[in-house]
Amino acid sequence: MPLTLLRHTQVAVPQGVCYGQMDVALRTSYTEEWAEISSRLGKRLFTKVYSSPLSRCKLLADHLSPEVIEDSRLIELNFGVWEGWTWDQIFEAKEGKEWFDDYINTSTPDGESYKALVERVRDFIADLPREDEDILIVTHAGVIRAFMHLLEGISIEEAFQTPIDYGQLITYQDINLSTFSK
Repeated sequence: MPLTLLRHTQVAVPQGVCYGQMDVALRTSYTEEWAEISSRLGKRLFTKVYSSPLSRCKLLADHLSPEVIEDSRLIELNFGVWEGWTWDQIFEAKEGKEWFDDYINTSTPDGESYKALVERVRDFIADLPREDEDILIVTHAGVIRAFMHLLEGISIEEAFQTPIDYGQLITYQDINLSTFSK
């Protein structure tokens, strides 16, 4: 069963700002970015398209399928009170230093840890259909990294350090979902 992950396109947020679960607008370059993604996908038709409910993902998913399944487990890491702060401000805060020292297990203030995000994604994978489907998931970089950790078996640290470009597509062929049963 092929499973394709697609990161949303560029957002209209200044560089260096943490936006996490904020529902932010896309850049005006969206049309060009969509055309590039569409070209890379060619005539491929997905049997199921899942999306984070945030508009930066949903807009893209709606271009790819008339029947998009929104799932809140595909939403980006909850950075809590830090959403809208710059990464420099976060790093300067006492809680920020603690989080950067152990982002896997430490929750952001009024947010979540990366381990909690990984568990959300694990739960989502366990609920995927077991039939032979060609699935597309439109989501966020943090969620894609969690998929990488779970599907490739790489460490969370290695996945967290992997750059995921806006509009990047990653396809897994013949994944075995039986290890994710509930």
